[in-house]
Amino acid sequence: MTRDEILEKMRKVEALFQSTTQKGEADAALDALGRLSKQLTDLPEKELEFKISLPDPWQRRVFCALARKIGLEPFRRYRQKYSTVMIKCSEAVMDEILWPQYQQLSRLLNTYLMEATEDIIASAIHSDTSEATETRELFG
Repeated sequence: MTRDEILEKMRKVEALFQSTTQKGEADAALDALGRLSKQLTDLPEKELEFKISLPDPWQRRVFCALARKIGLEPFRRYRQKYSTVMIKCSEAVMDEILWPQYQQLSRLLNTYLMEATEDIIASAIHSDTSEATETRELFG
C-alpha cells in the first residue's frame, strides 16, 4: 500500500470512529487506526536529492562530517562547483536532523574562528582588530 492509500484509509476510519455510537465499532476503529498508523511509520520515506551551496570550506567540512555521521554520503556531480554538496535523504532527515545540527555547529565554528582570528591578529599584528571606519565621502 502506498502512503496516500494509507492516509485515505485513515481518513475513512477516523470518519467511522467519529460517527459511530457503538462501543465495539469505536474500539475496532481505534485498533484499525493504530495498525494503519504503524504501517505509515514503517513505510520508508522517499529520498530526495538536496543541493547545498556552501562557499566556506570550513562549513562544507562540517556539513559533510555531519552527513557522514548519520550514515549519508555527501557527493558532488562531475563539473559541479566545489562549493556544492549533494545529499540524498528524506525531507524529515534533512529538516529535523541534518540541517538543524549543521546550523548549530556552523554558528559555533564561526564564533570560534572569529575569536581565534581576532586573538592572532591582536597578538601578532596590531591590537585594533575592528572593521574600517565608514566616511561620508563617496569617492576621493
